[in-house]
Amino acid sequence: MRSGTTELAHRRYAVSEAISEAAPETVAFPQDRTCPYQPPTAYAPLRDQGKPLNRVHLYDGREVWMVTGHAEARALLTDQRLSSDRLNPDFPAPSPRFEGLRDDQRKAILLGVDDPEHNVQRRMLIPSFGLKRIAGMRPRIQQIVDRLLDDMVAGGQPAELVSAFALPVPSMVICELLGVPYADHEFFEDASRRLLRGPTADDSRKARDDLEEYFGQLITRKEAEPGDGLLDDLIADRLRPGDLSREELVGMALILLVAGHETTANMISLGTFTLLHHPEKLAALREDPSLMPGAVEELLRYLSIADGMLRVATEDIEVGGVTIAKGDGVVLSTSLVNRDATAYESPDELDWHRSARHHVAFGFGIHQCLGQNLARAELEIALHSLFARFPGLRLAVPAEEIPFKPGDTIQGMVELPVAW
Repeated sequence: MRSGTTELAHRRYAVSEAISEAAPETVAFPQDRTCPYQPPTAYAPLRDQGKPLNRVHLYDGREVWMVTGHAEARALLTDQRLSSDRLNPDFPAPSPRFEGLRDDQRKAILLGVDDPEHNVQRRMLIPSFGLKRIAGMRPRIQQIVDRLLDDMVAGGQPAELVSAFALPVPSMVICELLGVPYADHEFFEDASRRLLRGPTADDSRKARDDLEEYFGQLITRKEAEPGDGLLDDLIADRLRPGDLSREELVGMALILLVAGHETTANMISLGTFTLLHHPEKLAALREDPSLMPGAVEELLRYLSIADGMLRVATEDIEVGGVTIAKGDGVVLSTSLVNRDATAYESPDELDWHRSARHHVAFGFGIHQCLGQNLARAELEIALHSLFARFPGLRLAVPAEEIPFKPGDTIQGMVELPVAW
């Protein structure tokens, strides 16, 4: 365990008794969680007010709208007047790192571009992430999961679950899907970490440059010696005919690789931590494995690891009793939207029997996560297999000593020592 981890964890778990009188009138975004599977306690005033939209402030003092209402979030995520264009000068920057990356003014791919360009890019990828394709991948995902669990047994206990299981499962799967050599996983996992959690904009920019250089070289090699991955298909079907530029293909590969393993890895680790903290819910899954698909949906809702979708208004928008003015920044808080009591009864409780499929953990509308079918399959197989193999799985250290990630990145466990 790293030096200072215990002190940091204790600080995070200690819920403040009162909001300081010197606090600003608006809540700051983003905030660290005090418990890894609960929304930040500092967001409590936003829930208590009962309004679906509130003003919050970013690191630089700029005020933006935070959306916490479920109905309002889904309406806005399908409203074409709300833009994902990160090159728009009014687009909100939640951190200096984000601002520094945006200043490069590079061509946006998928997440940072609007229709019709976004639709053109997305349609190139949809067949590779459809239900039929993912269903066909399930046996291979199971093989990967089983092999990693075998390795955990062979390595003995305690084990560090993030590096031994939660991260390599989606890394191996997305590498096979894309046609990326898994032998390079230490490089791209480290680069992804620096990109998403680099302490400065320069650190994150260097990580992105490293990844772009890597994919540029990989594409060149694949042009000379084609393989059978998604990148090979895009080179043959899109790059060579001129439908996709090399720069676009590199950007597409980067997003698919980073998003394809970072998010699911965090869901596996944080999902495991959450289940171990809710033994009665875990027991129900053991007794009836058919509950697992619904449990995955509920965990996606409950954990909301990508907490804060960013947008900018290109026109005035009336919603939730307020006017979002043209140029206003908007943050959609998935952790609060997915805990909206008007959409979910007892939203702060885990309920494997509720219908949680209308959550916004994967977003909603045109930018809804392309890889959601793959993520569901990986989560169902990984969590079921983990607890089936290790019926006595438990934390190897006190929960308050286990570090988790800060609020300005994807939520999850930094490390998760376990025994069985």
